Amino acid sequence: MARKQILVLLLFVLFILQGTVFFWLTPSSLQLQIYPNFVLVCLFFVSIYYHRHTGLVLGLLFGMLHDIVYYGEMIGTYSFAMGVSAYLVGLVFKSPRAPLPMMMTIVILGSLLFDSTLFGIYKVFRLNPTSYNWSLLHHMLPNLLVHFAFALAIYVPLRKQIELVTKNQKRKAT
Repeated sequence: MARKQILVLLLFVLFILQGTVFFWLTPSSLQLQIYPNFVLVCLFFVSIYYHRHTGLVLGLLFGMLHDIVYYGEMIGTYSFAMGVSAYLVGLVFKSPRAPLPMMMTIVILGSLLFDSTLFGIYKVFRLNPTSYNWSLLHHMLPNLLVHFAFALAIYVPLRKQIELVTKNQKRKAT
């Protein structure tokens, strides 16, 4: 199986796990506050270590899948937010050899950008009655910490996988 298909399969498995297994591991008092988006964290890695356009396309696809499976109020919010966040992170921080501290900073800023984009869209369409400060403290920062911990856990294996994809593509091009 080609490395690209393995990467997409990994994203799909993470998509399934973030909606099923994580809720069994989360205490019931935090389930309404913490909703991790593991696919988004992996998209940041793809945008940095592979290419921002791939991150954009995968963000649009998995965001639309997220919109369809988990939410029904507005179709396209997660698709737009994931695609734009992955693209902007890849555009601003393009570095094929980004070290661990830089990548963790990217995950933190990208997660904040994603959550702020969703908050803004929901605020414009009056689906969110809360203030930004309240949402930041009760939803965005807990999610940011979970994203940070997950990014620390997958940094080495995912980076090696993406480097293998890049190496195979360069080998085919020559």
